[in-house]
Amino acid sequence: MRTHRTIVGSTAAPSTIAAAIACRNHCPALTRWLLRLVGLALMAGAAALALSRAPDRNVESLVARWAPPPSEFIDLDGQLVHLRDTGPRGDALPLVLLHGTSASLHTWDGWSAALQAQHRVIRFDLPGFGLTGPFSGRYASWSYRGDDLARFTLELLDRLRVQRFAIGGNSLGGEVAWRVASLAPDRAQRLVLVDAAGYALHPQSMPIGFRLARVPGVNRMFEWLLPRGVVEASVRDVYGDPSKVTPQLVDRYFELTLREGNRRALVQRFRAQALDQQQVDANVARIRALKLPTLVIWGGRDRLIPPATAQRFHGDIAGSRLVVLDTLSHVPQEEDPTASAAAVTAFWRETP
Repeated sequence: MRTHRTIVGSTAAPSTIAAAIACRNHCPALTRWLLRLVGLALMAGAAALALSRAPDRNVESLVARWAPPPSEFIDLDGQLVHLRDTGPRGDALPLVLLHGTSASLHTWDGWSAALQAQHRVIRFDLPGFGLTGPFSGRYASWSYRGDDLARFTLELLDRLRVQRFAIGGNSLGGEVAWRVASLAPDRAQRLVLVDAAGYALHPQSMPIGFRLARVPGVNRMFEWLLPRGVVEASVRDVYGDPSKVTPQLVDRYFELTLREGNRRALVQRFRAQALDQQQVDANVARIRALKLPTLVIWGGRDRLIPPATAQRFHGDIAGSRLVVLDTLSHVPQEEDPTASAAAVTAFWRETP
């Protein structure tokens, strides 16, 4: 009895292989053509797999490029934290800045450059992202839900001996920022929300990397496979003008995603987000209870968290100010740091 082998991982359709076998003795030319086609498909699949392979990288291999001065690392009860703390240490109200999902403290480079002459600016990689990496040490059992990230932020500020502060954030970082203000109203004195999360999510477009990280099974593959093109497409999706996305910018997002443990943490973060989304009514009540001076900045072309959400924050937080930057998208602090930081400077000047 003749036995046929199944080629594992073949991208050729089973019907194509069967046709080649059946026709082998009757149409040799067609058989040879079909077998060549199968071989080419196998080689193309193997090449694509090899090119997409992206194993984790340890922190040490990333520090030289992504953590030059003024970067520093602190050990917070067994959790490594990558941070930058610049500007006058005598500033009575430091500005704490929190990045979004799959980003890092580098997203605030432009704001820091614009603001640090007058303000102490503290920014760090949230757990699960950048060079900080997944929760570890005393925090190993913590989830990536919004309130856990907010409590972690407060404990880090305790370590830095910062009691009173202004806090701002983009996307996930904006959600963590308002949660910090809710948990510690006596400490948070001002709030800056930049395309922040908090309400029910209704994206008009979601970066492909985020979509894949939500799919069971596929998300496990991304722990060792990550085409650079997926990262590039995801970054371009959150820019109002995708032509501003440079190879160097893609390098940063791609390489920091490869930091060991970050891809698994991203999957866990999306599960945590789903749980937080089940408590939207409670979130809205907390947002409406905020009483501190608040600036809401939004990209008019944001398709991940559309501008309608900006109007909700503005309406729900009494006395808040709203600035919409029409040509920008989900990361205005990165896409145009000059225009977005100018809104912060004006807010500081006009707020007692």
